Order: sequence, then C-alpha cells, then structure tokens
Amino acid sequence: MYNMKLLYIIAISICLPLISLAQHQSNNIVYTTDIDRFWTAFDSVRSTNDSTKQVQYMQKLYVDPCTEGLKAFMQARDYDAKLWVELINKYPKFWQSIKANTLRVKEQVKLITNGVQNFKKLYPEMRPAKMYFTIGGLRSGGTTTGDMVLVGAEIATADKNTDASELSDWLKGVFKDQQSSNLVGLNIHEYVHTQQKPGGNTVLAQCIKEGAADFIAELATKTKNNNNYAIYGREHEKELKEKFRIDMFSTATGLWLYNGSSSAHADLGYYMGYAICNSYYQKQANQKQAIKSIIELDYSNEQQVVDFVNQSGYYNEPLNMQELLDKFEKLQPYIVSLCPSINAKKDVSATLTELTFNFSEPMAKSVSISLGEGGKEHFPLTGVIGFAEDMKSLKVKLALKPGKTYDFVVTGRGFKSQKGYPLKEYKVEFEVQ
Repeated sequence: MYNMKLLYIIAISICLPLISLAQHQSNNIVYTTDIDRFWTAFDSVRSTNDSTKQVQYMQKLYVDPCTEGLKAFMQARDYDAKLWVELINKYPKFWQSIKANTLRVKEQVKLITNGVQNFKKLYPEMRPAKMYFTIGGLRSGGTTTGDMVLVGAEIATADKNTDASELSDWLKGVFKDQQSSNLVGLNIHEYVHTQQKPGGNTVLAQCIKEGAADFIAELATKTKNNNNYAIYGREHEKELKEKFRIDMFSTATGLWLYNGSSSAHADLGYYMGYAICNSYYQKQANQKQAIKSIIELDYSNEQQVVDFVNQSGYYNEPLNMQELLDKFEKLQPYIVSLCPSINAKKDVSATLTELTFNFSEPMAKSVSISLGEGGKEHFPLTGVIGFAEDMKSLKVKLALKPGKTYDFVVTGRGFKSQKGYPLKEYKVEFEVQ
C-alpha cells in the first residue's frame, strides 16, 4: 500500500507540470516561434550557393515544422520555400536591416496579450482568436482567416529606418509611414477584424471597417495611433472630410486605402473611418453598447452603414447617396475619342495597326484594358506603345483579321486621372471589313 501511494504521488508530481504546461500552451494568444525558425533557416540558406540545398534548408527548417498560422498564411498568399529563398538572395540589404526588428516582437507579446484582454473587457462577446507572427514573402503585413490573425513580421515591424532600397515603391511607401511603437495597436487592430462582419465594397464601408478596428484598438491599448495617416488626418481633417463625403459611395477604394505606392499621404481612409466611429461613440449615452454596435456593424447592409454615419453626427446633414454619386461621377476622367474613330464601325481596315485613346484630362501611367464579351478570341490589342507627353492620350498596338469582329473594355481598375479618380468604363466594339 505504501509503495502504491508513493507511486501515485510520483505520478501526480510528474503529471501536474505537464498539465500546467498544456494548459499554458492552449491558452496562448500570441505565437512567435515561426520568426526564430525563419532566421535559423535564413542562416543555413546563406551558408551555401547551391540553390537546391538552399530550398531544402528552408523547407526542412522553416516550412515543415511551421505553426498552424504560417501554414494558413502560406495558403492565403501562395508562399513556399522556393519563394523565400529567391527573396533572401534578391534583397540582402533588406533582410539584414529587418532581422532585429522581427526578433523584438517577443518583447511585445505581454503588451499585445494585455491589449486583447482589455478588448475582452470592452466587448465581452469577443470570440477567441490566435495571433501568429511569421516571416512572410513580402506580399502582406497581415491578414485574418477564421479565428487566426496572420502577421508578416518582415512588413509589420519595418519602419522608416528599414533599408527598402531594393524593394518596390509600394513597400517603400508602407515602411516610411510605419512606426515600431505602433506594433501593439496594429495587432489589436487585426484582432478586431476577426470579430467583424464581412462585406461592403464601397469606400465608406471599407473605411469604416478599417477605422473601427483602429478606434477599438486605441480604446483597448489606451494609446493614440501615431502612424503617419493618423497624424496627417488629425491635422487636415476639415479638408479631408468634404473630399471623403464626395467619394464615399463609390467603389474607388484606392483613393483612400492601400495606396502607399501612388499617394504621398496613403491610407487616409483609416483615419476617416476612425473619425466617424469616434464621433458615433461620443454621441451615445451607452458607450458599452456603442462599442458593440461599432464592432457588429453589417457592412453588406448599405442602409445600415448609412444610418451609422448619420447617427454619428459626423456630417451636419443626412447623407444623400445619389447626390454624392453624381458629384463623384463629375470628377471621373473619360475617353473623349478614339483615333481613328472605329467604335461601332463595321468597315474597319485590316491594315490598321495602331489606335489612340484621347482622355478628358491628364492620366496616371497605369493601364487597364479587359476582354470584352467575345473573350480572348476577339481581343485585338497586342501591346501598349505609350502615353503622349501631356498624358492625355495613349497609343496601343492592334492586330486585325478581315471579316472578324473585335471588342474590349477600357476600365477604371487601372486607368486613373492624376488626381486618382478612376476612368469611366468605355466599351469598344467593331468589325473588320
């Protein structure tokens, strides 16, 4: 009996730490182990010039033992071992400059965890989510999927001191606007996104969704957002407010969001959405209910979004959607003419090899021409020659066959005025004699 009791005590003493460890692991909110594994793999990749071995090292040391979060991130952004090896070899200055920032994420785990716990107090209905810090493939600083926040630390921890000289204009724009002191708020922002409803394709819906995440993150962390867009927004709110009112019911989200490579002051829609949410919050007698309403706003319900703005009192008068859409349309550039004038013609010569689009105002350099209803078989364009010096016309190459019909669509997805407004869609259809 004594021996049995002794064995029982020993068993309990062994199991209790294991149970405690298991409970600790299951209750984790923030995971950073992928960062350490990446830099271990990084060192091995840099130890050889054999590309096959480099990919093998990355696969074995980073991809194979990865967390559930990195696995989801790889699926969402199409990352693999080969891509990471290519990026390591292509951007040596960047990786050298970002390593220390990513490793400091672990120092922020407690603050991020506290922020989530504060969020729970503000919003008791909060659903649990896990936050995974990884090293991504320079395509996303963060996203959410289900109950997971997926953070690409190579982007999220970068700042104006990061060496972006080898990188794209988009990343250069992102980095110059980031401050490492905002890392905790940034990730609570992403956590809030796991609680929000999907939907909404207008500028207004998308900006409130982002601004709501910023606003709740600020309440949870008790720290003011000092990213460049927030500072600029506070300083220029009056002028931004009227411009936003005109643009808000369009779907031209690039005017206000995710425009770091094309705007000197990017992502100002985050601030406008924040300002509307803050105004709503301040006007409600029951601020706990206000937080719930902000988080649970249905972005797919256009009327609910409009009612939210009207209840916020941010604008002095109720919003008139059609009036604002009409004002927006007047700001859009359009195609004045084609040269030669072939649209809707049935006798276009098969010898025609060039076509010029003439615009109502100077355009940005981007181009977007889509297939028409006839599809690829009836698409006549073979290349872009270029814009005229005044940026008010664009010449393209054609290849035509006798007796055939052709069609295509010039869209606002790429074509934009120098002020950023999308081109009015223009359909072209003609028949070759």
